[in-house]
Amino acid sequence: MKKLGIIRCQQTEDMCPGTRDFVTAAEGSGSLAENEIGACEVVGFVSCGGCPGKKAVTRAKMLVDRGAEVIMLASCIGKGTPIGFPCPNKGLMLKAIRAKVGDEIPVLEYSHQPSK
Repeated sequence: MKKLGIIRCQQTEDMCPGTRDFVTAAEGSGSLAENEIGACEVVGFVSCGGCPGKKAVTRAKMLVDRGAEVIMLASCIGKGTPIGFPCPNKGLMLKAIRAKVGDEIPVLEYSHQPSK
């Protein structure tokens, strides 16, 4: 079982406790299934640090240093869950995180599909 670090949106953390992200990790569903990673143990759950998300880069590296083998942006960043507004800085965050953690660490763009 791989170890997973999750980065969430600071702007939505008062609206969502991350429950679906933890279920997604335990089940290996959502983007974990789509990327053939499977069920994971969550080793860290942190915010991006607020707009424009610059702290996500150092926090992703911190998660890797603490054992994360996969980094996943929560769906609040990637899909706009729960408010229907994806992060406008997602692309820059992904590029910077991937450059910081290296090619051997998968960086997933979202956790789960938005709830209906």
